[in-house]
Amino acid sequence: MLKFPIYLDHNATTPCDPRVLEEMIPYFANFFGNAASRNHPYGWQAAEAVKFAREQVAALVHADPAEIIFTSGATESDNLALKGVADAYAARGNHIITVATEHKAVLDTCRHLEKTGTDISWLSVKPDGLIDLNEMEKAIRPQTILIAVMYANNETGVIQPVHAISEIAKRRGVLFFTDAAQAVGKIPLDVISDGIDIMAFSAHKIYGPKGVGALYVRRKNPRVRITAQMDGGGHERGMRSGTLNVPGIVGLGKACEICLNEMESDNRRIKTLRDKLENALLNVEGAVLNGNKLHRLPQVSNISFRNADENALMISLSKEIALSSGSACTSANPEPSYVLKAMGLEDELAKPSLRFGLGKYSTAEEIDFTVDRVGAVVRKVREEFETNMKM
Repeated sequence: MLKFPIYLDHNATTPCDPRVLEEMIPYFANFFGNAASRNHPYGWQAAEAVKFAREQVAALVHADPAEIIFTSGATESDNLALKGVADAYAARGNHIITVATEHKAVLDTCRHLEKTGTDISWLSVKPDGLIDLNEMEKAIRPQTILIAVMYANNETGVIQPVHAISEIAKRRGVLFFTDAAQAVGKIPLDVISDGIDIMAFSAHKIYGPKGVGALYVRRKNPRVRITAQMDGGGHERGMRSGTLNVPGIVGLGKACEICLNEMESDNRRIKTLRDKLENALLNVEGAVLNGNKLHRLPQVSNISFRNADENALMISLSKEIALSSGSACTSANPEPSYVLKAMGLEDELAKPSLRFGLGKYSTAEEIDFTVDRVGAVVRKVREEFETNMKM
């Protein structure tokens, strides 16, 4: 039996896996110690739990546990990476390269750095959402200290050529940072073979709790330096002070362990459902898929419906299907998705776009209902639009 509203917004957040919650619960009450308290069993238990979680997280991304820095989430990790590198390498250079389609946590942090003297180059993307590697390499200067390119886009699911980017960065002596909040736990990822120097990710995107994330910081070849952005007790190798969120960290660790064991089988099923949804909806007149069809995450489909009012679409669907529009809209000032606009879409396609984000709990029945309902709503919205145009 279907439960409404059907949840198809897994790029925004995911429900906590019951196994993750079960692992976390003891650390709220029974094992409530501060992981920095080294003089009694309560602190020792907490520290041991954090140590184990660090190993679980590192195993998922093929890092050394000592390279994992716990944070409050990917936004904090993005800020720490960008501002921390800008500070630590200021004597060497003040130029950072990033992309117009990055998450706001990267874009806004880079804009902040611009105001404080850092020179930022903003790369464009091709119509399929991929960057031009030649354009990126041409943007590198003697003063360039960092290239920041997200692993997979949160709106379209497009996966950037991370290995090729890292090869160029390494050859030119530049650090490579990636916001991998949408990629970690969704697709196989190896910081060593991918050549990643710094990487941000978050628990709540992979069926873990909100309010906890991590930053991978490479320790050798090269050893990356990051200046702390928060002063205090010098926790997390001096990069991130503050009492550790032990229950959240335990949850992140368990979520990573589950992803490592179940990602492959989950992805096969999710991709089958996504393709079924996508193939059916692309049969709707005027439907257009946004983003590269081959190089993308298995659970995402971003589709525009030409000649359909975006507000009417979302209002008509919201009670039965929870999903996101490609537009950041308010009733007074609807704005098309900056990601889709950067890909060259005109407003008539960028505005009426829907992002379908499937997850491991999505069912075939939910997809069948969504296909029928979205198709019917699009047709209804278009009829109303045409009627209003004739009046």
